[in-house]
Amino acid sequence: MASFPASFVRGGTSNGLIIDRSALPQDQADWQPILSSAMGSPDPHGRQLNGMGSGISSTSKICVISESNRDDADVDYTFVQVGIKGGDLDMAGNCGNMSSAVGPVAWDQGLANCIRNGGETTVRMFNVNTSKIVHSTFSINAKDSKYEPRGNYSVDGVNGTGSRITLAFQDPAGSKTGKALPTGNAIDTLDLPDGTKIQASLVDVANPGVFVRASDLDLPGDIAPEVLGGDSQFVARLEEIRRAGAQLMGLDPTIQSVPKIVLVSKPEGENSGTNIVCRALSMQQPHKAVPLTLALNLGTACKMPGTIPATVAVGVEGKDSVIVAHASGKVEVGSVVKDGNVESALLHRTARVLMKGDVFYTKEQPG
Repeated sequence: MASFPASFVRGGTSNGLIIDRSALPQDQADWQPILSSAMGSPDPHGRQLNGMGSGISSTSKICVISESNRDDADVDYTFVQVGIKGGDLDMAGNCGNMSSAVGPVAWDQGLANCIRNGGETTVRMFNVNTSKIVHSTFSINAKDSKYEPRGNYSVDGVNGTGSRITLAFQDPAGSKTGKALPTGNAIDTLDLPDGTKIQASLVDVANPGVFVRASDLDLPGDIAPEVLGGDSQFVARLEEIRRAGAQLMGLDPTIQSVPKIVLVSKPEGENSGTNIVCRALSMQQPHKAVPLTLALNLGTACKMPGTIPATVAVGVEGKDSVIVAHASGKVEVGSVVKDGNVESALLHRTARVLMKGDVFYTKEQPG
């Protein structure tokens, strides 16, 4: 058995490993057997009992960090989504939740040579997956100048409170396609394998998304994730929609992490007081909480005239932020849009290092 040092962290409503780049082989092609084994994949049972993962997409994540050589960044990081059953490494997109933990861990490890401003600092992070800059601002303990996780800010879907981390995604449009609207259309009509059609908004801000109306699929907007995920035939249909959207966006439809598919609906009942309701799927698994980069995308799309999110959302005109209702609560996201250009997108999270130590893995995958 071999091992590497790592931190096991919670970032927002996800958790996973953060690893120093120097602990891994120089060639990324050699990462797969190491990282998949460390997370307990491949696992045909889908539980990852033999590793650090726990059988759902939001807890099968890794960030690889290093000091940056860029003038506009302090830290570089690569997000890795580890396939649960297959053990494949997907590095096509970014993760907002895990991004919230990168700055504090990099600061504590001495990788971020940035300036302290009173009781907080801002780490400039370059996300290798999307070639985008993210500014992470968080609290520092006055006693030892380390990241201070304690605070009074709460995140729906996470028990307890912590100190607030603000992520500012700079110029987030076109993370994978180069355009906020890859096809140039606010709404596209997707042709599905069975000959049917469905409308979708294909939007690429922070991470690409395929947005469809829940009502067009005869679904309640507040459907429980376990109910949605319990219908394998319907999940397969959503995957067909996602793939059709990916193809129109010029993305590889066989890569399951991007784009993600998101069902949207008007807020009603207990979701009244929010601006829009969503249910998101990743790797064909319904999320119990919306992926943060998708929330950023959705919040921005709500301000883009003619898109499905903009026509579904209520009460967003004249507001700087959008409140998105998801299966575990709500999240508030902000964006700055000027003359049709998305200058930045903002969100708030909490994060906490849960454990540091050596992670063991097998050098060869079982046959």
